[in-house]
Amino acid sequence: ETGNSKKSITLRCFATSGLTLVPFLPPCPTFPTCSPYERHVRHTKMAEGSDIGDWFRSIPLITRYWFSLSIALPLLGRIGLVNAMSMILHWDFTVYHFQIWRPVTALFFYPLMPQTGFHYLINLYFLYNYSTRLETGLFDGRPADYLFMLIFQWLCLVIIGFMAELFLLMDPMILAVLYVWCQLNRDMIVSFWFGTQFKAMYLPWVLVGFNMILRGGGWTDLLGIFVGHLYFFLMFKYPQDFGGRSFLSTPEILYRYLPNRRGGVSGFGVPPASRRRPDDNQHQGWGQGNVLGGN
Repeated sequence: ETGNSKKSITLRCFATSGLTLVPFLPPCPTFPTCSPYERHVRHTKMAEGSDIGDWFRSIPLITRYWFSLSIALPLLGRIGLVNAMSMILHWDFTVYHFQIWRPVTALFFYPLMPQTGFHYLINLYFLYNYSTRLETGLFDGRPADYLFMLIFQWLCLVIIGFMAELFLLMDPMILAVLYVWCQLNRDMIVSFWFGTQFKAMYLPWVLVGFNMILRGGGWTDLLGIFVGHLYFFLMFKYPQDFGGRSFLSTPEILYRYLPNRRGGVSGFGVPPASRRRPDDNQHQGWGQGNVLGGN
């Protein structure tokens, strides 16, 4: 073969640009004159976009909407498209000015400033991590029951927020969900900053102390722990350990829009075992469409 033929074959197999070795890719239909390196960059960006899309679609349904709105509303307030003051929880504006969206937006909104940016990212991490674990664990295949848990905790925080002048609900809501997961996995070893490890049941209290040190607050986190414990007690502890009636039951309308499904890959969390004696005359159990721990 001639030298030109060898060079042509080499260019068809690989194209070099600086120190980057680029594999041969077919011509770009949109830009047929682009170089092999440009085609490689375009294909790489398409692959990265596909990976992000696959990751986003892999997030469980309820967590996906919660996570997305917790990003969208703070960004809208940060760039000024929506007035940030119109998204906080306020009794007078909600009741007397009929701004009934405030209890909802207060759950997803968080003011983005240099002083709050790091804490906001930490919130997103805990929201995604522990909400996903709950939804794919104990509530796997039961999105209506998981949504009901979130609605119950949200309503409790709205009532407390009106009484205690709590303007933002993101912090306590995330702590409430995290508390439920920690109670369901209380003996699991979790890792925290600086390589520290401890049982999951201590994690909410560690976060309270952590926020007290860094932000000088912590009482909103205590409210989250209170609401999380209230749900856990009414749904699990009181019916199973004390033989009481079940006060919490998922409304049937939620099952119409979010029906239970079978199958799926379970994650973390199991219903707590009952501490009642085996000779109790009431059988404790739970099944599809029934209240956990119900009679």
